[in-house]
Amino acid sequence: MAKKHESSGPKVTRTASSVLRDSSASKTAKSLAGSALAQSGTRKVSSATTARTAANALNDGRTSAGTKALAGSVLTQRPGKRK
Repeated sequence: MAKKHESSGPKVTRTASSVLRDSSASKTAKSLAGSALAQSGTRKVSSATTARTAANALNDGRTSAGTKALAGSVLTQRPGKRK
């Protein structure tokens, strides 16, 4: 069976671009945005460190909807077992 490769879609790419241009965006948001853009249209996967950052962002109640979308995209592109 062939492996399914995920990549950032156009909506996530637009969100990531906006976050990177926003001077008030958090360091976490910018990190996730950079990762999502780097994975756009490629077979690149998220690193373990980036995946942990994304998981922490999703668990933090203060995280914005845009950052959560980026975190979800980054986690989707992490290979390995999913529960």
